[in-house]
Amino acid sequence: MLTSIKKYLPTKRKIMQLYFGLLLNANLKGFVTGNIYQGVSKSICTPGLNCYSCPGAVGACPLGALQGSFSAKHSTIFYVGGILLLYCVLFGRMICGWVCPFGLIQDLLYKIPTPKLKKSPITRLLSYLKYVLLVFFVFLVPILYACRDIPLPAFCKYICPAGTLEGGISLLANQVNASYFSMLGPLFTWKFLLMVSIILGCIFAFRCFCRFLCPLGGLYGLFNKVSFFGITVKESKCTQCGLCVSHCKLDIHHVGDQECISCGECIDVCPTKAISWKNGVIELLPNEGRVSIAKVSRFKPLIRAVSGVLMAVLLVCAFAYYWNHSDNVPAPSVVSDADRGNQVGDLCYGYNLQVMDATGDTGTTINPTTTGKITIINFWGTWCTPCISELPYFDQIASEYAEEVTVIAVHSSLSNDAAPAYIGEHYPKSSIIFARDDAADATGLNGAYYSALGGRNTYPYTVILDKNGRILSVFVSSVNYDTLREVIETRLREQ
Repeated sequence: MLTSIKKYLPTKRKIMQLYFGLLLNANLKGFVTGNIYQGVSKSICTPGLNCYSCPGAVGACPLGALQGSFSAKHSTIFYVGGILLLYCVLFGRMICGWVCPFGLIQDLLYKIPTPKLKKSPITRLLSYLKYVLLVFFVFLVPILYACRDIPLPAFCKYICPAGTLEGGISLLANQVNASYFSMLGPLFTWKFLLMVSIILGCIFAFRCFCRFLCPLGGLYGLFNKVSFFGITVKESKCTQCGLCVSHCKLDIHHVGDQECISCGECIDVCPTKAISWKNGVIELLPNEGRVSIAKVSRFKPLIRAVSGVLMAVLLVCAFAYYWNHSDNVPAPSVVSDADRGNQVGDLCYGYNLQVMDATGDTGTTINPTTTGKITIINFWGTWCTPCISELPYFDQIASEYAEEVTVIAVHSSLSNDAAPAYIGEHYPKSSIIFARDDAADATGLNGAYYSALGGRNTYPYTVILDKNGRILSVFVSSVNYDTLREVIETRLREQ
């Protein structure tokens, strides 16, 4: 009876996985409000795969940050690359086994009682697929797009199930984000079906995503042999019995290779105790003036108690800090009217946007609320494929309704330098007034005006005002020509 109960009790590794999962998603308020935390800690890459867009996430996903850094300033590449290299050299794939939140999700899914897929030469061959994804979706495609000044985090956009589950599903589950459903299209359908397939796979195959598809795990695994922490084998004690490899649920060829996540289960099955933790408690001779294991062991209960208390205090403090953090984005300082807002029917916040053309900033500004016409404010970016796809509709509206409508296309803070060249190539004589959003927030993606008008990490985003600057419509997604025309014609008939 006790043995069967013990089987379902969490191990030390599970407790650590749960701890880091909570610590990396300490913004519990985000799940209540439906908002994504955008504070200072979001500029720090977390070790494991944890989606930036998860409402609870307090850090950045290392894969997403790496892909985005290819189109950012050179200093960003060194910053993100340096942090990733530090994780690689210190821990290798031990991060997958002990820290990664999505790894914990996979472990829990595998506990569902079903027939299990055993490892075989086929699964070992499939384990190399993650390196193909690493080269193609994390490096090659993003770099090629970066050369065109169009950032594309290909793995995050087309594959990552953690992003769909932690970011997409978590946000859509909150009633506050009901308007997001209007932007769902073929891409989300693909990612949702892929996520469901991977989840089902994780029920039948141990760590299906981790073993076969995760490029972050593949990157970490390349450093397993040289990492400071992890699993090591003392060759002088090893009898080559093979128990460690046969017991392991992953597709390892030997303990500590690129597939090993340093879970530690092999340590318990080794008959000769040849397997141990790297740089744990090292037995040194007394005549070297060092402390022996026997002396260190006396302090183990005290060390565990103190470290446990410190970890608990850190977690509670993190919960308290992020719960009390204000995620309200203030309106631009040029606006002081108390009756202004960002909802339909509100008098819209005003802002002096910097106008730009194919040569860059023109030195002039425009305030969308004082044009005296129906004004369409479209927030876009050269890096945003749906944004680029809908720009022709705005161009057509700006041309056909030049006397009644002003169209202002406001480029996001991300890759602002890429906008003039794009305008010069595609819209050199357009009636659209192109402008840029300033004062990027902590994400580096959103500008002051976008945030003030209710934008929440979703592009494109369109706000339509009447000639008095009052908000007529808000579109949290792509919009087509017919919809724009209908709003304009309805308003013109009412005037």
